[in-house]
Amino acid sequence: MTCEENKQVVRELYEEVFQKHRLDLVDQFIADDYVQHNPDLPAGKKGFVEFHTVFFGAIPDAFPAINQMVAEDDLVWVYNTITGTHTGPGFLDRSPTGNAIRYDVVDMFRLRDGKLVDHWDVADTRALFTQVGAVRAVPPR
Repeated sequence: MTCEENKQVVRELYEEVFQKHRLDLVDQFIADDYVQHNPDLPAGKKGFVEFHTVFFGAIPDAFPAINQMVAEDDLVWVYNTITGTHTGPGFLDRSPTGNAIRYDVVDMFRLRDGKLVDHWDVADTRALFTQVGAVRAVPPR
């Protein structure tokens, strides 16, 4: 597949799965041998669904806005900002806070035959964990 075709697959993944929370479409986008390289997240396609079920339950209006997308060969990088409201239970074993959520993530996906086979990410987890009350905010200097 071309870089543009890979970007279109990832764009559709964001629109359908991440923005509309359509976890029923995961098989359309993720290969059976999918590898999640973030050691803090559950492994494989099943782990993808498990994590996002809890995440979307805790932040039901979670919305990743794509800021930038770049592709090279079989890799696609997405810089996105996730916003929402922490109104549901379960995420990081925290009770709902009602807090607004806003944090940045860079995802890198490797695709094969139009499906994701690898995922790496760098996320501003300090901002997220602070906003859901899992860690205290750092006071300004």
